[in-house]
This record gives sequence, structure tokens and C-alpha cells, in this order.
Amino acid sequence: MAKSENELGRKFIVAAIQFCSNENKAGNLKLAGKFIDNAVKNGADVVVLPEMFNCCGHTKVMVENAENIPGDTINALSDRAEKHGIFIVCGSIFEKVGKNKVHNTSVIVGRNGNIVAKYSKVHLFDVDIQEKIRYKESENVVAGKKIVTANMGNVKVGMSICYDLRFCELYRSLALNGAQIIFIPSAFTSTTGEYHWDPLVKARAIENQSFVVAANQIGTSPNNITCYGNSMIVDPWGRVLAKARDKENVIIAEIDLDLLEEVRTEIPLFEHRRTDLY
Repeated sequence: MAKSENELGRKFIVAAIQFCSNENKAGNLKLAGKFIDNAVKNGADVVVLPEMFNCCGHTKVMVENAENIPGDTINALSDRAEKHGIFIVCGSIFEKVGKNKVHNTSVIVGRNGNIVAKYSKVHLFDVDIQEKIRYKESENVVAGKKIVTANMGNVKVGMSICYDLRFCELYRSLALNGAQIIFIPSAFTSTTGEYHWDPLVKARAIENQSFVVAANQIGTSPNNITCYGNSMIVDPWGRVLAKARDKENVIIAEIDLDLLEEVRTEIPLFEHRRTDLY
């Protein structure tokens, strides 16, 4: 019997998967499946994968492996979500939008295998950090044009991807649209992650009084970019409920929506905003 989309309740378990994907899409999907199964064995109701989990490496190879949505990758995860009766936040994949052009897109799959929501990354990673990393995501990736919140059963969630993390305005918009949990699938680099990852993830949780689930890649991809790992699940008070550190791992934490309401009641940030001034 199909499971209701409204069974998460006030308390449920979320898992963030941290692993190092490469240019072997079939191998990445197999590995992701094993991690999802492991998360389910540990009680997960919601599983979050990292950015570009199905193919990560040289841009040319990633673009060649771009898919329609739904396509092979999302269909495979839809089958797994339905099998286990869970929600899967499908990290992100390259979605075809034209010749040699793609969106960097995250998809939420529901417990019945249905697509709940789709979000294309709006902030593209174009950086030139001297002697460390040069990357121009916009060479092939077309930025999204929509901010996305969605109902994941009885829970309102907000969607974002990696570099979005640096733009607090996006997260405030998600919170103002009702987001209780915000997902951040990422391939956040070690170059910047050592100094920026932890404070940014915590800040997004604290300033928006929301749970944040940040699933990051770990290790060095075929294009010689090393990701920082340290995937985290953070509560609305800024407490780190789980952290993956520097190896492939699945982290698990309980989401308590009563805690979220308690924090928002005790410090009513949204009521105190001076919209007459800013």
C-alpha cells in the first residue's frame, strides 16, 4: 500500500550522506544506493545526498552525462524512495537545458517515488583564488531563476545548493516562505571550507531559526579539486547534531519540530524585523 505523504510527524530522522563521487556514473549510483540503504537501516525517514553525486569531475564529462529530469538517475532514486518509504533529496545532478548547457539541479523525491520539488542553483561558483583554485561554473551551467520551498509531507523545506550558502538573502527568503528545514547539498572545496564552511552552515541555521542539513562531497575528484567534507546537521539553536568529518560516512540526527517552534517563540526574530528600514 502506498504510504501517505504526511507521515513524518513532529519528530523524524534525517540522514546526510558524504562520499567522493567521480566520473563513473553507474558506480556513483551504486555507491549512493548502498549509503541510502545504510541510512534506512539506521532509521532515516529523509536522506540527503551531496551536490553532483552522480557524476563529478571534468566539466566536459559532467555535461556529457547530463540528463533530463526525470531520467535514469532520478528514476533510480525514485524506485529506492518508494521501496523504503522515504524522502530522498537527490543532491544535485546536471540537467539538460540545451546544447552543451545544463542546470545544476536538486530534486526531492517523495515516499511514493514521485517528484516533490525541483530547484536549479541560482548562484554559480565563478572564482579565481590565486595559486589555489580557479573555477567558472557559468561556462556551462545556466543559473536557475526560482527560489523553491516545498511541502515534504507535513514539513515545509527550503532548497539550495553549495555556493548558495554564501548568500544570506536566499536563506531568509526561504525562511520567510515557511521553511523549517533547509537542505544544502554541496561540493564545497577544502580551499575555502577550512575557514568558511562551519561558520556559514551554522549562521544559516541560527539566523533563520531553521534546521540545516548540509551534505558535502569529500576527497579529490578527477579534475583535481578537493572537497572539504564535514557534512553537518544543525538545529535552529546552532547546535551541531551530527558531523561527518573527513571520511565517507552517513550521519544521522533527529529533527524535532517542537524545538524549532520553541526557539522561534523564545527569540521571535521574524516579528522583530524592521521592514520599515530594510
